[in-house]
Formats: sequence, structure tokens, C-alpha cells
Amino acid sequence: MKRGKKHIKITKDLDRNKSYSLLDGIKKAKSLSYSKFVGTLELHADVKLPKDKDPKSVKGAVSLPHASAVKEVKVAVFATPDRDEEAKNAGADIVGMDKLMKDIKEGKIEFDIAIATPSVMPKIAVLGKELGPKGLMPNPKNGTVTEDLASAISEYKKGKQTFVCDASGVIHMNVGKLDLEDEKLVENIHTAIDAISDVVGKPHEQMLQRLHLAPTMGPSVKINYSRE
Repeated sequence: MKRGKKHIKITKDLDRNKSYSLLDGIKKAKSLSYSKFVGTLELHADVKLPKDKDPKSVKGAVSLPHASAVKEVKVAVFATPDRDEEAKNAGADIVGMDKLMKDIKEGKIEFDIAIATPSVMPKIAVLGKELGPKGLMPNPKNGTVTEDLASAISEYKKGKQTFVCDASGVIHMNVGKLDLEDEKLVENIHTAIDAISDVVGKPHEQMLQRLHLAPTMGPSVKINYSRE
């Protein structure tokens, strides 16, 4: 992949093999950002999974303690008609399951999060082909299959994010804007690692193989992660 002049310049003296403590790694990642806008700090966690476990089955959701400039999230709700008004009043952007299903089948996917009540899951299972690859299929593991529509909608509107392991065993997450204080980013990262540990079912010492941090535009740095 051809790199731009800014990337080449900023990585000229970067030691790719050096590992940083979490706090120092945050500071270094911030210094390596060359975007003209306030970028995001990205976490890339390479996790150790059993050989018989499909990496893509590892998924979850997390609400970080410190959010900054949360983007507007569009939420679609799959529910029986008698609950559409409830979902709308709770902040859902799209309701009406039959029309929503029709739109999705036609390739019109105009939302960031899909939430469903348990009773309609058998009916919307046919949308797996369209929603699955995009990580949008409602799933109990990340709280998007629930009877408590109001709480789920509120959490995602406030910045709760889903995550999933890719085929190579790496989980990618945004852990805050680069203009957040370093200490708040540390707390966000600890919370993110805890969420990953929960879905993997192992403490971070056993499940975390490698951890990198990177700005939206800029190279990554290797982190020697610890809770101290």
C-alpha cells in the first residue's frame, strides 16, 4: 500500500518494535496523529482463542466511561406494531418492522444499530445475509435483543458501541477522541479490555496476545498492557 508524504515523514524515526506503557503509548499515539481534524484513538487487540472457536462468534458491546463528541447514531427497532410508539418515544429513528424488513431486502440500510425484541427474532432471521456481514444483526450478547427497548436505545444513543472479532482474531474499537485527557483515555481502555475479557471468558493476561493503539490518521504503537 502506497503511503502519503505525511505518513512517511511522521514514521521516519519511529521504532516499530518498541513497546510502550499504556500512558506513554497514548501520548505517543497522539503525537503521531497528522489529521487536520480531531482524530479518534483506535484500539486493536489481538486475542488468543481456542482453535475450535470461530473468531467472528466473539462479539459484545461496551459503554465507555468518558465519551467525547459522540456522533449521531441512527437506531432501528424491530418489534411488534404495538411497541412501535414506545420505541419511537424512547428515541428510535426507524420503526415499523414490515417496511424495515422490505427496505433491508432492497439494500436500503439506513441505520447504525438494530435493536429487536425477542419475540420477533424468528421472523427477522431471514435478514442474516444482509445484516450479518455488516455486524448489524440484533444479538443478545451486545444487548440488542431485549424487552427493555428504552434502556437499549438510550445506551446506544449515548455512545455504547458494539465490537466483533475479525477473521484474523483481532478486535478493533474506538476508545475516545484524541482531545480527551490521557487519564480518561486510560480509563476507557481499561473498560474496553474488561469488556473483551468478558466475552472471551479469560482475564487479559491469558487472552491478550498483542495490543496496539493508533490515531485515525497515523501509525500504530505497540502497548505493553498492564492495569498498574
